Amino acid sequence: MKNWRFVLGFIVLLAFDTFGQVGFKMVAERTHPVLPEPAYLVRLVHEPWVIAVIVAYIGAFIVYMSLMKSAPIGPLFAASHLELVTVAIVGVAVFGESLGPMQIVGCLAILGGIALLARDQTDDERS
Repeated sequence: MKNWRFVLGFIVLLAFDTFGQVGFKMVAERTHPVLPEPAYLVRLVHEPWVIAVIVAYIGAFIVYMSLMKSAPIGPLFAASHLELVTVAIVGVAVFGESLGPMQIVGCLAILGGIALLARDQTDDERS
C-alpha cells in the first residue's frame, strides 16, 4: 500500500512540475517581447497563465515536501527531474517542437537513471 502512495505522489508531482513548465512557455508566448519597460509588466500581471504557474509550483512544493517525509530520497530526487522528459514530450506533441538525437539520448538517460535508482531502492528494501 505504501508503494502506491509513493507512485501516486510521484505522478502528482510530475503533473504539477510539467504543468508549471508548460505554463512558463505559455506565459512567454503570450507576453513577448520581454522588454525592461512598464508595458511588459502590465502584460505579465494580466496574463492568467502566471497564476496557473504559481499554483503549479505551490502544488509541486507541497507534494514534494510531503513525499520527503517517507519516500526514499534517491528515487524521489531523480523522479522529481522526470519533468525534463515530460516537458520534452509535451513540447513535441503540443508545440510542434522537435528533439534532436542528443536530446533523445538525454531523455533515455534520465529514464534509465530513475529506473536504476528505483530498482536499487527496491533491492535494499528486500534485504
